[in-house]
This record gives sequence, C-alpha cells and structure tokens, in this order.
Amino acid sequence: MPHKTDLEIAQSAIIRPIMEIAADFGIPKTAVIPYGQEIAKIDPLLTDMNKPPRARYIDVTAITPTPLGEGKTTTTVGLAQGLGYLGRKAACAIRQPSMGPTFGIKGGAAGGGHSQVVPMEEFNLHLTGDIHAVSAAHNLGAAAVDARIYHEGRWSDKFLAKQGLERLSIDPYAVSWRRVLDMNDRSLRNIITGLGELGDGPVRQTGFDIAVASELMAILALSTDLADMRRRIGAMVMARSRKGEALTAEKIGVAGAMAVLMKDALKPNLLQTLEGQAAFVHAGPFANIAHGNSSIIADMVAVRHTDYLVTESGFGSDIGMEKFFDIKCRASGLIPDAVVLVATVRALKMHGGGPKVVPGRPLDSAYTSENTELLSAGLDNLRRHIANVALFGIPCVVAVNAFPTDTDAEHTLIVEAAREAGAFNAVVTTHHPEGGRGAAALAEAVEKACDAGGEFRYLYELESSLTDKIETIADKIYRAGEVTYTSEARAALNRYEEDGHGALPVCMAKTHLSLSHDPALKNAPEGFTFPVTEARLSAGAGFVYPLAGDIRTMPGLGSKPAYMGIDIDPETGRVTGLF
Repeated sequence: MPHKTDLEIAQSAIIRPIMEIAADFGIPKTAVIPYGQEIAKIDPLLTDMNKPPRARYIDVTAITPTPLGEGKTTTTVGLAQGLGYLGRKAACAIRQPSMGPTFGIKGGAAGGGHSQVVPMEEFNLHLTGDIHAVSAAHNLGAAAVDARIYHEGRWSDKFLAKQGLERLSIDPYAVSWRRVLDMNDRSLRNIITGLGELGDGPVRQTGFDIAVASELMAILALSTDLADMRRRIGAMVMARSRKGEALTAEKIGVAGAMAVLMKDALKPNLLQTLEGQAAFVHAGPFANIAHGNSSIIADMVAVRHTDYLVTESGFGSDIGMEKFFDIKCRASGLIPDAVVLVATVRALKMHGGGPKVVPGRPLDSAYTSENTELLSAGLDNLRRHIANVALFGIPCVVAVNAFPTDTDAEHTLIVEAAREAGAFNAVVTTHHPEGGRGAAALAEAVEKACDAGGEFRYLYELESSLTDKIETIADKIYRAGEVTYTSEARAALNRYEEDGHGALPVCMAKTHLSLSHDPALKNAPEGFTFPVTEARLSAGAGFVYPLAGDIRTMPGLGSKPAYMGIDIDPETGRVTGLF
C-alpha cells in the first residue's frame, strides 16, 4: 500500500465544524468568530478570562535537531491526541508558520502523519491573515520613519512648529527598523531605498527581514490584552536621533496606527487536531532572534477551557525552552507542570559523529540501519538537554519519536540513558503513524510527571546586569568557558542599561544546530568561548537580544525549493504537493 503524504492524510480527514469544537471546550458561542466552517478566531474578552486557570501546562522541547527537525510539532499534536485517547480533555497551542519555509525547504508546521492540525493547507498558508497584519503594521512603521527623514530635510523649525511637530533629527545611519516580507528572498537582505528622482528619497541603506522576525510578531505573542499590546508597540525603538536619543514608535507618531492594523490579529485562532482536540494557533516569532513561542493570550484562553494544555517552544531546550521559561512565563504568570523532550535516533547519531544531514538529500545508511555505537556516542547531547530542564525544577519526560528505520535496541539505549540521566521517564512514541493511540504511553507518563510536580525557578533574576544574565545563560545552559564581547556589543549593552532597559530579560540569538554558537560543534561541547558580536534592543517586546554567530533574519531559497512541487487542481480547487 503506497505511503500517504501528510497532505493526503489531512485532506482525507473528517473535519468537524469549528463551532462544535468550541462548544466541546466550553468556549461561549458569542466569543467565536468563524472564518468559514473549519477555522475561527476567539475573542478573549468574551471567554471565561475571569476564572482561574485549570489546565495542566506542558511544554514540548527537543534535543539539538538535525536540519530536518525531529518532529517536535508532531509530538505536541500527538500528545494532545494521546491525552484525548485516554479520555482527557486536552488542547495544543502552537505557532503559525511563516510561508517562507513553507515554500522553501523546511516544510510546514502543522505536525505530520496522523498527528496534525487541520485544515492543513490553510494552517500553512494565509490562515486568518495575522502575519499579513504584522507585515502591514511593520512596513507602515518603516514608511513613517523614512517620511519623517524626508520631510524634516525640507522643513524649517518654524514650519514644523506650525504642524504641531518637533524636529526628531533622525540619524539615517541609526535606523534599526527594517522592512519585512513573509517569503524567503535573499536578494532583499541588504538594499538601497529612495533611488530615483528628488522626491523619491531619502536615499539610505536598509534591508528586509522575514515577517516572523519582526518585533511586532514577538509583541503579538507576549501581549496579554489590547492595552498591553498598544503599550508595547508604543515602546518600540525604531531609530535614534543624531544626538543618540532613542526614538520610539510613540515618538514618531505611528504607534496608534500600527496597533489598529494589529487589533484583530490579537485574537487567537482556533483549529482542531485530526482527532478533534482544540488547537490554538497564534503568532509565530522567530526562535533564533525572538522567543520562539506561541502567544500568551492563546494560552490564557486555553488553560481555562481544558484540563491539559500542550504547547511547544522553538528548537531545543537551549533556545526555545529557556526563553519559554525566562521570558514567556515571566510575562504570562503561567507555571508549567512538565516538559516533554523530543529525541530521535537520527539526531543522536548525528551528534555521535554521523555523516552530515542535508535537507533535500537522501540520508546516509548510517541513519537508516542499526548502529548502537554511533548512537551511544551522541547520547551526551540528550543528557545535556535533560540537565537543562532540571535547572528549572520541572519534571522531564523524554519522548523518543520513532522512525520506521529505528530498531528496538536503539530505542532501548535511549530510554535507559534518559532515565539514568535524571528524566522522570522516557517512552517510545509512534504518534506519526498511529495518532493518539501511538502517544498513549507518552500521555500516561506526562500525567504522572504532572502529578509528581516540581519546584519551578527562573534561571536568573531580572535585577542582574545584562552581562550577568548573558553569562549565566552561556555558563549554565550552553556550558561555555567564557563570554567575549565586541566593543560594539559592550557599548550597546551599556547604552541599553543607561536608557533604563537593564532589567529586561535576555533573548539569546544563536544557532539552533548546536548547544554552542557554532553549528559545527555537535553533541555536548563545553569550555568554548562564546562570542557576543552584537546586541539589539526589543523594548516593546520587552527583551534585549545579543547575537552570537551568523544569524540570518531573511532566509534564502535553495536550488530546488518546495514551491516547485506545489500546485492546485483547477477542477476541484484542491492543493497538491504541499508536503
């Protein structure tokens, strides 16, 4: 029997009307804003937000992945289905994917196999237009900055005063607000704007980021209500004056209009899993330079309407999970009950010295045949991630995401190593081919971990200096030997503290392909020098992000992108080739 693609599985599913899903979870009909029959937005103000949270709160993270990913979203969806299989009321909360990777090479983020969120096509494409709202609001801000530079170059102080405006004297070399686009387009990374005739200026160098890298996307995910989002947008630093003064969106006069464009995007999106659990899909901040977690407001709605909420943080415990705890949980006040750490035979073999894994190319036979020696050599990466979870005082359950080419001996090796390293439990899960039934053992282990409880703690105190917070993360999470700073990075950190931003959390921007800053350092490196080359401020989102290594905020397309296989059947209107 031929293997069904994710799209074929999703398109053959029986999707219930979204109003029924909302009713199953006790969401008032008045709070549900349908987008067709299968998708809705939820108005938080019309839900039970005044009631205390009731759900067990579970974060799904992973070991250091291969470039192919290890099935973290699939496990998130599968665990929600597994809890449903046991008769529990469960929901999942995940990010909306950027269309850049969807049409590039990574694929979508709806899960896979028989553990997916549906309708899968809409999930991976426009959904309800939230990313477009972020893009429009962001680019309005960029236009506002350039317009102010242009007009101030032509206006006298007297004319400005007549308009009720003060001269901002924006330094064109200190504009930090670039433009965004939700597509992979390397040619836009660095551009010159304003070329043409005299009235087309100002001429200056800038560039594009992918839309999910926008600070507005990070704000969307961290805002607790409309007033909070409006305040955060106003606080965004978009440029500096020639005297070095921080110029915010409020100061430039564009914050209110940007908030207007974002107002509907603040409402979480409701979809469903293949087995009928509620799936809250909201926001999609980049996990490298932002916090990489779905929205607080979706979680705040969900924890009041279900018994178990499974959410996912981007990449491994060293990136998304650390930011989930130290940034998202601080902002939301929600404390997790358990962590699920996804591991695969494939990734651990890579860390043990296996051949390079390249997207779009067949896997080497080392990954598709039994090799316990190679696997054993990579287990230190698993141990390190378990230790990272333990730093926060939360019980950790390791989910071994099974692939068809794995062997029982390889699975046993991982399970035993995980338990010996201090994991609360470790189980093999087959949710990809079997759905909730294949995640039932994982669901039982997670329930017991939640019952056992923990003593949650943050990694650092906000009162510490920015450099102390950076060095705490580098020492305890990455196991670096020392941290170095370029003169530019140190000057920026000092300036942020002088401007009153020293008490913000730190959102480290580094590669997801290593526990270090260097993607070539696999397994569990330690004692290395961690170089902070630059530091940037997201005052509205509420964090400072130091950069270590080469972090691209606008991806490029490969030689054979995924869009080459995507099409539409003109007779039925069905999408084809989408994974």
